[in-house]
Amino acid sequence: MQQDPEVADRVRKVIADAGATQREFARRIVMDPSKLSRSLGGTRRFTAAELARIADTGGVDAGWLLGTHAQAQAAAPQMRRERTSAAPEGGRPLQIVRETVRLVAERGFHAVRVTDIAEACATSTAAIHYHFPGRDDLLEAAVRWCMDEDTARRAARIADAADAADELRQLIELQIPRTPQQRWQWSVWLDLWAEAARSTAVGRMHADYYRQWRSTVADVIRRGVDQGVFRPVDPQSAALRLTALIDGLATQVLATTPGADGTTTDDMHEALLVYVDATLAAPRPA
Repeated sequence: MQQDPEVADRVRKVIADAGATQREFARRIVMDPSKLSRSLGGTRRFTAAELARIADTGGVDAGWLLGTHAQAQAAAPQMRRERTSAAPEGGRPLQIVRETVRLVAERGFHAVRVTDIAEACATSTAAIHYHFPGRDDLLEAAVRWCMDEDTARRAARIADAADAADELRQLIELQIPRTPQQRWQWSVWLDLWAEAARSTAVGRMHADYYRQWRSTVADVIRRGVDQGVFRPVDPQSAALRLTALIDGLATQVLATTPGADGTTTDDMHEALLVYVDATLAAPRPA
């Protein structure tokens, strides 16, 4: 069944009024940018939950977005309840996802209940299901949010790097779980990796993320080879080995209680820099 093309037009207006690019708006509503593009192009229908998140984030009425208030009657009471309270920063969908990620980091995905998320958001379980109908929807949104946040941090960190060698050092530093936030993010990734092995949808997202991450590292190594700061290595193979080493060392750090014997963040940082120097750094002139 085709979706009313006017729905896509109204979504475009919401995006324009938000002053965001299509990709940025997709990030705000925690939606795959390619799905948003296909829905706007008419080859895919928006789901009810996606339209709910668009309406909430854009500050518009769900009935207007659908083009008829009658079609939104079932959702309208919940939407009205949502709008009577102060809107959380970034909108309700992002708040739900952020709290989901925080709880997953603390307890593990399978120990987190929808009621826990609702309590953390000071809202109802109906509001959670309104934006994310099932636990799989929440998990996929949590994975996507983590991916987007990680990508944004990497881009900001290497923006002012002096050369490719400095870029790689900055990327490595971002992966060291020194701060509570970095340990928190790594805890989420470890739990999501386990879930990816059991979930086809999350597994695909996980594989896509790692292709992007390794591609980022490979591009840096390729530039380093061109600049003469790295040896003439195969960038893809070198990126695969380096990212695998980062993952393994981070897992050891997370398994070590702070202050106890085991792999520390300093151990991890030193091991990675030694590895880069031994396998990638161009020999210094005599």
